Amino acid sequence: MSEIIAAPNEVLGKIAVSFDFSKNSKALPSLLKEMEKALLSASDPKGVGLAAPQIGKSVAVFIAKPKENSKISVFINPQIVESAKLKKDKKTKRVKKLEGCLSLPNIWGEVLRSPSVTLFYYNEKGVSATRKFTGFMSTIVQHEVDHLNGVLFPKKVLEQKGRLYKSHKDKKGQDEFEELEI
Repeated sequence: MSEIIAAPNEVLGKIAVSFDFSKNSKALPSLLKEMEKALLSASDPKGVGLAAPQIGKSVAVFIAKPKENSKISVFINPQIVESAKLKKDKKTKRVKKLEGCLSLPNIWGEVLRSPSVTLFYYNEKGVSATRKFTGFMSTIVQHEVDHLNGVLFPKKVLEQKGRLYKSHKDKKGQDEFEELEI
């Protein structure tokens, strides 16, 4: 089974290469199975998305499972073709949530993400699709596309002048967060 690679592994900072169906279609089922096993093995926290670079494969593939009972979705050569503009007024709902990453254990940060994105991608059968994602799935898509572009979420936090946190368990096993000095 593939383990999830932790930063600062150099593969996490590289732009992933496009997946070539004509050359690699036979290897795809095994790649997806490796990714699925790695994602499902993550338990603290539970994984909701995983990009191929996180298991050491620098190809433009990610999977997502936003809920416990969700089927795993596959996204190959994804491209965000549209995202909702982030407005500065107080009436607009801005999506700034605490994010973590399976490649950065116990590190968290608030990242401002677009509330919706439209994604062009191929599924595991090589069929192209364009779909709009909102809410939590929009956040997952943006986080995983960042991975494929060699960007980890702390870079976004720092660009947005946000805060990073380190988590640890208290005596009762509950998560506690301590702000990291930057």
